[in-house]
Amino acid sequence: MLGVLVKRVSLVVNRVYQVVLRPTLACPVSTRGYKGEASDDSRGDLIEIPLPPWTEKDGETMDMKRRRLLFQSRKRGMLENCILLSLFAKKYLNTMSETQLRQYDRLINEPSNDWDIYYWATEAQPVPNVYAGEIMDLLKEFTKNKDQEQRLDAPNLEYLDKGSQ
Repeated sequence: MLGVLVKRVSLVVNRVYQVVLRPTLACPVSTRGYKGEASDDSRGDLIEIPLPPWTEKDGETMDMKRRRLLFQSRKRGMLENCILLSLFAKKYLNTMSETQLRQYDRLINEPSNDWDIYYWATEAQPVPNVYAGEIMDLLKEFTKNKDQEQRLDAPNLEYLDKGSQ
């Protein structure tokens, strides 16, 4: 009786192995993943919202431009850039010339994707020629954080009341 029971259990185990486990070991593992560029994706579920083209603000005083750029540096679409750009603005915005302010304005407002700015600043991707320049070089150098400052949050705005950078 015990021998029959052992044979049945053995048959069941072998059958489970053949049905469940063996096909996964015998079949090649699929390496295809979704990257957003599948050929059968019609992208019909996406809603393209056209962004208005960036234009430089005319008639804006340098003080108004600095204030606007400070706000726009702090209020980004992603936390990484909020921290990075707000700290960069705290350090450099008040000393930028009019030309540098225009470069910075274009850099943070013309690209439609904040991740592009982040990848350029961290040198993960090459900077397009239109954004390459003195301010981009300064931002890339600032991003390296050679002084190893703790950068966990945007700076408090109290420094504006003291008149310091």
